[in-house]
Amino acid sequence: MSRRFLGGAAAAASAAALLLTFSPASPASATSATSTASAASAQAAPAGVAKKLFKAWLSGDRDAAALVASPSAVKTLFSYVYRAPDEFGGCVGNACRFVHTSVHMPGGLNGILMIVSGSKVAKVYESRHLTTPSAPAKYLFKAWQQGDRNRGLEVATGTAVKTLFRTKYDPAGVTHFFQGCTAEPKGYSCAYSYEGGAMLMHVRGSKARGYDVRSISYIAD
Repeated sequence: MSRRFLGGAAAAASAAALLLTFSPASPASATSATSTASAASAQAAPAGVAKKLFKAWLSGDRDAAALVASPSAVKTLFSYVYRAPDEFGGCVGNACRFVHTSVHMPGGLNGILMIVSGSKVAKVYESRHLTTPSAPAKYLFKAWQQGDRNRGLEVATGTAVKTLFRTKYDPAGVTHFFQGCTAEPKGYSCAYSYEGGAMLMHVRGSKARGYDVRSISYIAD
C-alpha cells in the first residue's frame, strides 16, 4: 500500500488508523493463531516420530526404537532384509514413507511405510523378499481377506492391489481355492478358482531378487 503525507486532522486520523491496525492481537485472534500453530504442529508430529524410529533403526538401537514404536513395529522394521531406504518420502496423514531412489524393490512400497498413532509408530509395512512365486500370491490374497491395502503393497504393485481391492472380500461369498502357479512367458500365473471362474495373479521376479504380483486378471467359466 502506498503512503502519503497528510496534514492536520487527516494526519491524526491516519495515525489512529495505523495504531488500530498494529495494535496487539485480541484474545480471539490470539486463540486463532495458537490453534493454527497447534494444527501445524500436529501435522508435523507423524514425520518427527517416524524419523526418530528410522534413526534408532539405523543405529541398531532397539531400546531407543521401543520408546517410539510398538513391539510389533520394532520387530518388523528390524527384520528388513534390504539396505536402508535413502530418502524420506513424506507423510500423508499419519502414514510416513521412506523410499529407495537408486533401486526398486519388489511390491508397491519400494521401501518402508510407518503408521503413526500419537507419539508412537503403531505399525510398519515394508518391501518383502519372497523367494517362491506362490508366496506373494498367497500373501496378497490374505491382505485382501483382511482388507489391508498396505499389506498388499508389500508384495504387489499398486496396479495389482487396485484391481484386487475393487471388490471387498466377502467371507460369506464364493470360496476361493488356490490352484498353484504355472509358468507363463515372463513369469508365473498363480490361480485362485471359484464357482463361476478364476482369478489369476501374474507374478514376476526371481529367487535372488524376490517375487511380486505385477497384475491380476480374471476368467469366467
